[in-house]
Amino acid sequence: MKSTSTPSPLPWPLPRAMPGWLPGGGQDIEAAGFSSGAALMLLHLTLQVKALPDALLRERLSLRAAQLGAAMTGRREQAAEIRDEIMLLRPGDTPGPAGALLLDWRRATSRPVRLMTRAKLPTDQAARDATPVARAAQVLEAAIAEAPKAETAALIRADAELARAMGWQHVVPILGASLSGRALRQSGADLLLRCHMAVRQGAGEAYRQAQELTRAAQALRAVAPKLRSRASAQAVEIFLSRDAVSPGGTLSGLMSDRAARRFCDRLVELGVARELTGRSTFRLYGI
Repeated sequence: MKSTSTPSPLPWPLPRAMPGWLPGGGQDIEAAGFSSGAALMLLHLTLQVKALPDALLRERLSLRAAQLGAAMTGRREQAAEIRDEIMLLRPGDTPGPAGALLLDWRRATSRPVRLMTRAKLPTDQAARDATPVARAAQVLEAAIAEAPKAETAALIRADAELARAMGWQHVVPILGASLSGRALRQSGADLLLRCHMAVRQGAGEAYRQAQELTRAAQALRAVAPKLRSRASAQAVEIFLSRDAVSPGGTLSGLMSDRAARRFCDRLVELGVARELTGRSTFRLYGI
């Protein structure tokens, strides 16, 4: 890795991207297992950083998983469309299929993994000694065999098992944000290989987003004392935990619509937030 004079936003010199020597595909099971394990370890270290807005990271990855899950059913909604579907829902409205997938992932990632129902794993010694990815693959294969059309539910269970094996407090969409529908029809060693490759890809994307969001969160926290709104501290915490913020919706309990719009536009002016839609009305903001 090339040295750089730019200080890392993290409290130790982790690389800014997954090292190039970690191959991503076209491997045998041994090489794929090495790559996925190394990627998981880098992500694991990053998830320990206090400055990381981990709830926001999980929401961003949930959006990615929902887009991939929608594609498995033949739908072509993009992430921005799925985000709009949820953010613009009125009380009593029911989301469409893609929006429902996003809500499923958000519910799964917002609950402590210890409170989620644990899937049954094989009881033989080899299974008990399996790596985190192998355990997740076992859960995934069993879930798909039980309910072949419930891909999202199976991926949530697999990512929950991966989180338990890694000692994480919450589900992080790794397999759900990277494993293809075709891979779900594999079994045994073929599925395990696909899972290793997907974990390498999914953990790499999570790692990239974690670093990006950590920098953005640090910038937002740095300007927070300059914000004059009485509810600015609470609003900042919302920005640090939500993928998208609606002035007239998400912030409605803290300030008036006009004050919320001014607050969001002020964050954009300060360069610590961005408008996500490009629209002149029904605008959404995020860091």
